Amino acid sequence: MKPLETPSPAPAVARTKGPSKAQTAFQRGLAALTQWIEREGDRPVPRKAAMILPDGTETKLGIWYSNIKQRRDKLDQQQLDALRHLGVEWE
Repeated sequence: MKPLETPSPAPAVARTKGPSKAQTAFQRGLAALTQWIEREGDRPVPRKAAMILPDGTETKLGIWYSNIKQRRDKLDQQQLDALRHLGVEWE
């Protein structure tokens, strides 16, 4: 009887680390907010507002905006600057 051989491990594949899920969600929300401002001006974003992004996906802008506002102390400086650039000020 021939002994069973254990397969050799697959070679490690170098992975490039892309943006995190949170970073991607922020960018999608920011794109939707940009569209909102272009279309509606400085009108407040209602909680039920949704936008269709250029890639055809829907973003629930109102929920995203509400969540960002509540969690603004967890945003990094670059994210805060991007929001300020769009005229968002909560202080």
